Amino acid sequence: MKKITSVLLSLLLVFSLAGAAFAAPSYKVAIVKQLDHASLDEIAAAIQAELDVIAKKEGVSISSELFSGQNDQTTLQQIATQTVNEDFDVIIPIATRAAQIVAVVAEDTQTPVVYAAISDPEAAELTDIDYVTGTSDMLNTEFIIDMMLAQNPEIKTVGLLYSLSEANSIKPIEEAKAYLEEKGIRFIPATGNTNDEIIAAAGSLVSDRVDAIFTPTDNVVMAAELAIAPIFAEAGIPHYTGADSFVRNGAFATCGVNYTDLGTRTADLAYQAVTEGMAELEDYYKMDGGIITVNTETAEALGIDTAVFADMGTLVEVETTEE
Repeated sequence: MKKITSVLLSLLLVFSLAGAAFAAPSYKVAIVKQLDHASLDEIAAAIQAELDVIAKKEGVSISSELFSGQNDQTTLQQIATQTVNEDFDVIIPIATRAAQIVAVVAEDTQTPVVYAAISDPEAAELTDIDYVTGTSDMLNTEFIIDMMLAQNPEIKTVGLLYSLSEANSIKPIEEAKAYLEEKGIRFIPATGNTNDEIIAAAGSLVSDRVDAIFTPTDNVVMAAELAIAPIFAEAGIPHYTGADSFVRNGAFATCGVNYTDLGTRTADLAYQAVTEGMAELEDYYKMDGGIITVNTETAEALGIDTAVFADMGTLVEVETTEE
């Protein structure tokens, strides 16, 4: 009886080891948002959805954990350290400051870092790093200003609303200033680093009677968009922005990247990084733009016919949501 039991146990052990040998590969993914707002939430949701699709398609197990740094340097540092120490297979930071911090913390372990939504990876010093790649939502700033002029050829003054703490904003704001100067159009910068400061800056631009306002893909302004959009609409000032998520929160219009597509592409790159390695990946991947998104409720409040943009690109009309 003992011999039979021993044989059965041996067979069970063999089958158990065989099952383990053929078990599906398993991967752990950390997603680190710089802060919570519609743009970054949309990207994170798209990443997680695509990881689920990949897992099913490839027959693997992918678990993801979502973190938010609440736009706080110390919190982001703690999260970056935690994700490196807990042996995640790949870390996906969303937005520039999060990516910069994660890249530094991951240097010793060389944990793959695949960032999302960095407007200017070179200025952010996220290029030429062996273990870092990602997706860029680089803006066509001149085109957005051309949209302003198509809607109102008589523009005299443009407000530039952005945060001094956002690396994403540096290059497009400089581009906007240069292009406006070239067109002979006056500009007024207004900045802030908190919600209250952005709301105050928005009020100052209204007092200055600007004809239109431009904001790049600035996370600090995005977090305040639901609060400032009614201020601009009531004053009759169209707010042109760097991403469609601003427009879904009440801004007037944008031409840029679809953040769901960007999140999907980022997830694909992350899977490639952990399964094939980083050697064949580029420094970063620029997402295609060309999608003009207009908020129809804001357009109605401003008395603007959205058909003015019909010949400039693919026109998408949305309404305001509070997500």
